Parts: sequence; C-alpha cells; structure tokens
Amino acid sequence: MTRTPLAALTLIAVLAVVAPALGAEQPVDPYPISDANAGAEPRTDDSVFRAFNGKPGIDRVVATTIAASVADPRISDIFEAADLERLQRTLSEQFCYLLGGGCAYTGRDMKTAHKDMGLRNSDFNALVEHLQDAMDKEGVSFRAQNKLLAKLAPMQRTTVER
Repeated sequence: MTRTPLAALTLIAVLAVVAPALGAEQPVDPYPISDANAGAEPRTDDSVFRAFNGKPGIDRVVATTIAASVADPRISDIFEAADLERLQRTLSEQFCYLLGGGCAYTGRDMKTAHKDMGLRNSDFNALVEHLQDAMDKEGVSFRAQNKLLAKLAPMQRTTVER
C-alpha cells in the first residue's frame, strides 16, 4: 500500500476549498482603475522583479500565499466570501507593479478593498507569514523579500480596522 505524503494531502485539501471558488471572476461595481490604487510607488528598476523570477514567480508566490491563507484556521474565514480568482489576479498585478515589473494594477485602493472586513493586526501578520513562506519556496532572497515587504508594510495602517 502506498502512502500519500502529508504535504500532498494538505494540498489536496486546500484545492478542494479553493478550486470551487476559482473560475470566472464575479462582477463588481465600477471603480476608478489606477496604478495609484496599488498603495505604494513602484520600484524604479526591475532587479527585485527579476529576483522573484519575473511574473511567473510572482504568480506562484501569490498562489501559494492564498492557498496557505485559505487553509489557515486563524484567517480562513476572511477568505470565505472572497472572489479568489480576482484576488489572485489583482495581488499578482500589485506585486508586479510594486516590484518594477511594468504591470498595470487594476484592483481597488487598499482602503476600499478591505473596508468592513474587520481585519486585525494578527490577520495581517498571519498573511505576511504565508507570504514569507511562499517567497522562501520560490527561492527569493531575503534582501529581495524585504524590498517587497517594505512596500507592503505601510498598508497595514490602511487595511487593519481593529
């Protein structure tokens, strides 16, 4: 009898939760689309973007972060009503934009996107833990990780409500 490794079982469980939510994005009310909504100015060079292995690397980091967050009982409830397809796309766009990858950001501004979610500092910190793990798995250097985290850290003031 072959045994399935625990990591594979965990991935299967996460996909069972995430997969039904993926697919077509849900329609949203119109909002002004602007790179300024990304919450910070982009890097002026693409060295950190390249350290993330470009857009495909960013996409993997985001997918891994979201999957881990959805599976984390500390914060999974935050993602229950989320349009995970839109989240995946816009978070990838945001990271690509902030890291100087030349992407446009089409998501909402941070305050609007997180309004009335009741996010706490502990929620923000748990998400960052998953992001750091995902960056490690992607082989992103500690220095490059810190460059992205420095762009994201000030957003805590805008997204955390309590």
